Amino acid sequence: MAFVGAGLLAATFLRAQAADPAVAALVQQNQQLQQQLQLQQKTIDALNARLNEIDHSAARQEQELQGLRDQMGAPPPAASGPAPSSIVQEIRLSGEAGFALFNSGAHGQYPNAEFRVDEARLFIEATVWKNVFLFAEADFITRESSDEGTYLGEYYADFENLSGSWGQDDLLSVRVGRFYIPFGEEYQYRRVMENPLISHSVADIWGMDQGVELYGKSGRLQYAAAIQNGGINTLHDFNSDKALTARVGFDPLGWLHLSASAMRTGRLSSSGDQLSALWFGNGFLRTLGPAASTNEFNASLGELDAMARWSGGSFGATAGTLRYDDNNRFGRDSRHLTYYSLEATQALADPLLAAVRFSHISAPRGFPIVGQGNFSTFLFGNSPTTELTRLSLGLDYRFGPPLVLKLEYSPEWGRLLAGPRRNNEDLLSSELGVKF
Repeated sequence: MAFVGAGLLAATFLRAQAADPAVAALVQQNQQLQQQLQLQQKTIDALNARLNEIDHSAARQEQELQGLRDQMGAPPPAASGPAPSSIVQEIRLSGEAGFALFNSGAHGQYPNAEFRVDEARLFIEATVWKNVFLFAEADFITRESSDEGTYLGEYYADFENLSGSWGQDDLLSVRVGRFYIPFGEEYQYRRVMENPLISHSVADIWGMDQGVELYGKSGRLQYAAAIQNGGINTLHDFNSDKALTARVGFDPLGWLHLSASAMRTGRLSSSGDQLSALWFGNGFLRTLGPAASTNEFNASLGELDAMARWSGGSFGATAGTLRYDDNNRFGRDSRHLTYYSLEATQALADPLLAAVRFSHISAPRGFPIVGQGNFSTFLFGNSPTTELTRLSLGLDYRFGPPLVLKLEYSPEWGRLLAGPRRNNEDLLSSELGVKF
């Protein structure tokens, strides 16, 4: 009977629903609401599961961090308060080396066909703060050194693009410390990886000294100006008169670079400084007068440079003058020297480059010029040179940016003040250059 009653009730309800459209709409709406509630409940359940998973993961990470702190003995982070501001420090380590075989004539520096580590340098560059960088160079050995001791190379702080603060990008940067004397152009590519040859020009003007340098560029113009101690001694300056150097560069065309340089070494002490920081003719500048009557010496230099580049080759020219003087009370030691250099490179094939350089120094009254000769004979001995010429012919095979193999033949000839010719100083050399 109950089933019959329920059936009759359902039939009555269906007849009422069919008879009243409003009731039918309410029933349909109720069904849709029930479906939406079921879907929302499923979403809520999924979100709860995800939150529980995140909580468990965060707890595991915190446990791992606490374990690391316990191992390192570090205190836990502060519970509240803003994190202190910091500069992300970046340290770059690089180096380069040259492994060479030198064979010179009987009066040259390598009469016994020597294998040697020609260059070995390590460089460190670190970010200090914003646009402030620290650069350090350790020279384990250089071609000019007479021993295997480790020496300080460049070591300076660079304050780059200070002019950017007033809207003039790259107009002014400042370098403080020990750095290359910014005279001429050759010093910028005389190392094993940049130099297309193994030898340098016969003048080979370069040097490192302590001081302050301003440098920058604006459009096609570049400049560098420095005040430095002037002497080779790295611990003291024995005369308050400083070395002053300036170079101005101009790029009238995309393939052409021109520059003019000027320098005065300042007055240098014969007994304290002894030698100039500036390197000239493969030797330092030194006093010409005897120690008993000479206690100061100085030099002034000027140079013009031009470099043209094209796809696969280049041509460079240098012309300069050097005036030397000292305060010898019993003699006139002033000298006027001139020098020049012509250099060309051309790619013969993709990795193979040919290079040639012709360079010359003229010193009519004689001057200590070492060249490829014996250092003690031509710098400190009584053998002043009136002229010296070098021709450098080389091949440069670059396996890639970090690896290069070079071969070179450099005949050299000249004349001494006393009249004899300088011969037997020719140099045959090969070198493998690497860097990282």
